[in-house]
Amino acid sequence: LLTIPGGTFQMGSIRGQGLAEEHPQHRVRLDVFWAGRDLVTQAQWKRVMGKAAHCRFVGESLPVENVSWHEAQAFCQRLSKMIDRRCHLPAESQWEHACRAGGVGPFHWGDTITAELANYCGEHVYAAEPRGPYRDTTTPAGTFPANAYGLHDMHGNLWEWCQDNWHDDYSGALGDGFSWTTRGDESLRVVRGGSWHDVPGACRSAARASYAAECGDDMVGFRVFADPD
Repeated sequence: LLTIPGGTFQMGSIRGQGLAEEHPQHRVRLDVFWAGRDLVTQAQWKRVMGKAAHCRFVGESLPVENVSWHEAQAFCQRLSKMIDRRCHLPAESQWEHACRAGGVGPFHWGDTITAELANYCGEHVYAAEPRGPYRDTTTPAGTFPANAYGLHDMHGNLWEWCQDNWHDDYSGALGDGFSWTTRGDESLRVVRGGSWHDVPGACRSAARASYAAECGDDMVGFRVFADPD
């Protein structure tokens, strides 16, 4: 777990960019928090849960996938007891702040993305960068460079479960860094970051999607966040 500094940032996409669900851009202030350096791996899942997850892509160093939001919650609860610290899925605003790592562009390293920097469908391009491979699988933790906060795979590899209910846009969104679990659709939960199967635009810092909380998917995993000392 790495320390993510608190502060204020503009969440979502600026006017004229991004999709409707990424608007309106709004100011959020967060306190310091902790975030996992990597997506939870299959080896970590087995140590905490006592059994292997039913993943499509099998390997101890590969991120766990095909686990539901409810199963991810159970993992966080068990881990909390093991390490005597409250672990949890992130508020969507925490996730975006951690992803951006102080940047304001579509990706934490700047204005575009290449397949040497992240795991996505490299056959598609975001701007004028060259095409890259479509790996058609997840990649091990730490394969690609970390962002300025030391976090890996914030763009691509797997979508990441967040705590928040799904809302169609940010109208009435909170500005305090807490999970938005009022109103919205609690059967759908926010996922962030894009995956191995997605086009680069889906991997942007502001990109968001929803998945049914009771379902797992081979494009969705999660990262543990925690309260600081």
